[in-house]
Amino acid sequence: MKDQLMTTLSMARLEDKYVDVPGLDGSGLRLRYLEEGQGAPALFLHGASLGSSADVFARNIPAFAQAGLRAVAFDQPGFGLSQVPSDHSVGLRRKSVPAFIDALGLGRVALVAHSQAGGMAVQLAIESPDKYSHVVILGTGSLLPPLKEEADGREAVVQQRLERRMAQQEPSVEDTRKLLEANLFHHELITEEALAMRHARSVGANFAAFVARGEAPEAPKKPGATPLWKRLADVPVPMLLIYGKQDRANAFERAMMLKETFPQLDLHIAEGCKHLVPWDAEAEVARLVIPFLKR
Repeated sequence: MKDQLMTTLSMARLEDKYVDVPGLDGSGLRLRYLEEGQGAPALFLHGASLGSSADVFARNIPAFAQAGLRAVAFDQPGFGLSQVPSDHSVGLRRKSVPAFIDALGLGRVALVAHSQAGGMAVQLAIESPDKYSHVVILGTGSLLPPLKEEADGREAVVQQRLERRMAQQEPSVEDTRKLLEANLFHHELITEEALAMRHARSVGANFAAFVARGEAPEAPKKPGATPLWKRLADVPVPMLLIYGKQDRANAFERAMMLKETFPQLDLHIAEGCKHLVPWDAEAEVARLVIPFLKR
């Protein structure tokens, strides 16, 4: 157990790679990615929180590579070390996924999506099932049914207050630590190395892009459109969902409601896990997702 914990605490050091993606955001964008392994490709998609990047999956990639998969994670436009776009919409980030896949020549891939990226992954699989072999959802709250009366927990309130304040000024290192603590059950994972990496991805151009995303207009919703969570049973490729039992916004209760509504869904709850599922439930993610992708 101690050796496993030490492995978990250590951030994998992977080489930064870059690819030019033509046509994205007009003339194209240069995107940074991490990669290890050979075999069927699994593309990891990070969420939209301040500081998110491909590095969210640095702990997970080695296990998937060792299992015979080509594990790839990229910084979406305006995140990490990727080029900042002029278009900060969710639509541009969604388009970046197939554009990146084509630029790297990955072919048909499995999507492993955390947080906000889960909605993008489901939409992509519904629109183009021939391009995606599997979909794995990690902690995407927008894919859960709403409660009649939702009350945010303490961690959600802390995060909301911090993010509102950080919309006006860059976060301090302590702010970054507090955000990680609000999203992690296992605070021992917040090593100095992990904190420094997350903070570096939260300031400068990344912070400016975060502010711009907050100001970008949302795409208009079609009147009478079916909520995406109600379409999960119709996703045309194999899908696996993992949620943290201690995640914010009543995620556990809502996940149980989703399972009751669609009992055929392959849905799992990770104990001792908040919103950063790839960190808190690293071993559980490997145990569940690797065989799922290799079936």
